[in-house]
Amino acid sequence: MTNAEPRAPRTVVPIETFLLIAEAFDQAQVTELRHSVTSCAHASGLDGQRLDDFVLAVNELITNAVRHGGGQGSLRLWRRSGALVCEVADHGRGISAQRLDDRRRPAPDTAGGWGLWLARELSDSMEVETGDAGTLVRISAALDPQ
Repeated sequence: MTNAEPRAPRTVVPIETFLLIAEAFDQAQVTELRHSVTSCAHASGLDGQRLDDFVLAVNELITNAVRHGGGQGSLRLWRRSGALVCEVADHGRGISAQRLDDRRRPAPDTAGGWGLWLARELSDSMEVETGDAGTLVRISAALDPQ
């Protein structure tokens, strides 16, 4: 292409048209991020107990990332074909297969170990990818058809 040739206009297409939040966080942003998730989830159609459950599940994942995943992480929240999806990633050492496979409710007097169990119980689906480079947890909640 020479300077004499007109340039074709660029077209920018969003990668994810329903992306609501894409945010890096550390402990200082946990509360603010939880409020943002609440607002977006409510605007997307979650309300009442379903909203409370989803936000609590997300909060557990954020807290786990800060406590066990290197002190920081990233969160993405989006709408996808009748569901609200949240993905939390960190750069910790990963989660053991034994811990991931244990689906039992923690004992009432257990101080830790509730985060993943709560997230699994309070969301409609949960997927976990984990390894030495970190963990990614994706949860979803079905949205009522509008």
